[in-house]
Amino acid sequence: MPNPSLLGLIRNEVLKIHRKRRLMVVSIILIVLVSMFTYANYRQIEKQREEQGTIDWRVDLQQEIIDTQNRLASANVQDEFRQILEFRVQQNQYYLDNDINPNYPGAPTFMRVFFSQGTTLVLPLFIIVLMADIVSGEHNDGTIKTLLSRPVRRYKILLAKWLTTLLYTSILIFVTAVVSYAISGIVLGWDGWTAPILTGFQASATGTFSTDFVHTLPMWEYLLMSMGLSWLVVAAVGTISLMISVLVKNTATGIGIMMAVLISGPLLTSLGSNWDSSKYLVNVNFGLHTYLEGQAPPIEGMTLPFSLVVILIWAMAALAYAFYHFTQKDVY
Repeated sequence: MPNPSLLGLIRNEVLKIHRKRRLMVVSIILIVLVSMFTYANYRQIEKQREEQGTIDWRVDLQQEIIDTQNRLASANVQDEFRQILEFRVQQNQYYLDNDINPNYPGAPTFMRVFFSQGTTLVLPLFIIVLMADIVSGEHNDGTIKTLLSRPVRRYKILLAKWLTTLLYTSILIFVTAVVSYAISGIVLGWDGWTAPILTGFQASATGTFSTDFVHTLPMWEYLLMSMGLSWLVVAAVGTISLMISVLVKNTATGIGIMMAVLISGPLLTSLGSNWDSSKYLVNVNFGLHTYLEGQAPPIEGMTLPFSLVVILIWAMAALAYAFYHFTQKDVY
């Protein structure tokens, strides 16, 4: 029996996933979600038109500032949430002062918001659905012995599975971009690729807000950065899922573990001010888009480079342990 090449092994993994139709299922779910969010966005615009008699973004932003200031006047607002509201007021005022619409109407803006909000849960959940059984499924199907009896080194088999995970991460990000643009464009319009976007706001957990490094980017460039950050988070989740799939032979258990990791992230983030060391947990650092948007980090000391390093360390550690266990331990 000939020794299969790495590309051949990747091709086999792709064929296995294709036969399970999971990418098609994920795409259908994505279409439904994007359609729902697009309709919600459309209804929000119509509500603004009915209440204010206009869809002028300046009027909307001024009203948002007034509403936020009214909330700040309440004595019941917690200190952490008060800081978030104060940042929002200053940021919105900066947009007004510089005559830049932060929510330029159109499909590109919808894409920006969707990637920002979907990176911490929806997109990682999709990669878990796609790849959670990439190793454990071999146990469930009883094909693990056949797979390992082939004349190919174990590390090469796992390397092919990891590269397949990265391949499907890229496919997922691409499909998300296409679906979100195509559906939202029908309702919201296709323009906005060159609309100016401000980035570089700096807000700290101690209450300071700085515009010293604010600069303008065209929407398309901002979107590329946003999609790149989403790719990194999804790839890290996929890599950790690979490790869990190696360690846990039951696919349902592996999916449950990874879902717990994702769901606990926002909960730990909300408790960040009371648990400083939680900033070293990988799921607390998934909100990379907050740095682009200039929001305050959940824990003092967290920055974009810090979060990137934490995510990469966790992903590489998971990958290293997956290779060690798969090549050195009994995986039957």
